[in-house]
Amino acid sequence: MKITVITGSPRKHGNTFAMTDAFIKAAEAKGHEVMRFDAAMMKIGGCHACMTCFKTGKACSFDDDFNIIAPHILDADAIVYAMPLYWYSIPAQIKGVIDRVFSFCVAEKPIQGKKLGLICCCEEHDAALLEGITVPMRRTADLLKWEIVGEVLVPGVFHEGDVAKTDGCAQAAALAEKF
Repeated sequence: MKITVITGSPRKHGNTFAMTDAFIKAAEAKGHEVMRFDAAMMKIGGCHACMTCFKTGKACSFDDDFNIIAPHILDADAIVYAMPLYWYSIPAQIKGVIDRVFSFCVAEKPIQGKKLGLICCCEEHDAALLEGITVPMRRTADLLKWEIVGEVLVPGVFHEGDVAKTDGCAQAAALAEKF
């Protein structure tokens, strides 16, 4: 299976990256082909709603790093989004990617039927706060007809390395078993 992993954390040694690494290692051990994109280290803007998607031969007429990721989203059997909760919602570092998936809908590209996984964490100890990510992602999956195969939701991690005090990396590795 081809899995495209897109992260939304700017901390290369943070909790999101630790869980992402655990997922990728387990997925590759199962024989999956994994492509990873760290959106926070890329130049990706928001959607301009210009409706000119794919008219230039690229997903977006506003040529930034989304056009690097877009072919891998289209080609993937599965997408895994990994992100921390920022101010009770999806962080800006990955939101541009998520919003610009709209380009596939505008251009009527075949992206239905993919599998979706979520890897998320937050500083606060109340896991219900992660609904700021899970609710929009579940609605996105419904709209795109993607199957959510699993969600790794780890509250109570803030400082780099805090995830090691939880089973978050083990949950992320176990998520690979669902693909």
